Amino acid sequence: MPNPTAAMLVIGDEILSGRTRDANMAHLAQEFTAAGIDLKEARVVSDDPAAIVAAVNALRDAYDVVVTSGGIGPTHDDITADCIAEAFGVGIDVREDARALMEAHYSKTGRELNEARLRMARIPDGATLIENEVSAAPGFSIGNVHVMAGVPSVFQAMLREVLPTLNGGQPLLSRSKRVEQAEGDIAGPLRVMAGEFTDLSIGSYPFSEGRIYGANVVVRGTDEDRLDAAMARLDEMFG
Repeated sequence: MPNPTAAMLVIGDEILSGRTRDANMAHLAQEFTAAGIDLKEARVVSDDPAAIVAAVNALRDAYDVVVTSGGIGPTHDDITADCIAEAFGVGIDVREDARALMEAHYSKTGRELNEARLRMARIPDGATLIENEVSAAPGFSIGNVHVMAGVPSVFQAMLREVLPTLNGGQPLLSRSKRVEQAEGDIAGPLRVMAGEFTDLSIGSYPFSEGRIYGANVVVRGTDEDRLDAAMARLDEMFG
């Protein structure tokens, strides 16, 4: 049975402007790889409601799991929750269980749960909360879409909550071999090898070190015996 498929939607003008460097996709990819969930696509969209709604609907129809990051904070441009509600055709309002989590958190810190912060307790109807141990402001899951914060520490905390609820598959394994030959010289043999191992993914990643030009050949798959066979084949071809 094939592994579940997934997509990530990164939301925010700050990513597209280059002001903020996204770190969440790499973390999600690593965690999903270990869980046997195949991350097939990642998109980045601006803080534009129509773009967010369209992307959410396209991805949730195409993949088993969708994870979003960004746009669920307290400011006026944090519009992800409203866009998710629109995509699913449901209402949205402050949820009492979300409010309670935040009230408990802010009472400990001595800060006020003001109107701006209360925006983070607005949850689409029918969604399940994703709690986080960092800031208390929850994310949420609705259908196959899991909506998380953009701050990496909070994103990671939310992902830890969500992962046990997802159906995984076989973890993706990988092997690599350093070949000190130019890619143009190894491309032909690798093409032949790819035809022999159609159940595996074979990638070539070039490097240069002084006068040495080569590539790291990476083989990925879920069957350890097949990976071993592919590595033996690489040894035969390139020593």
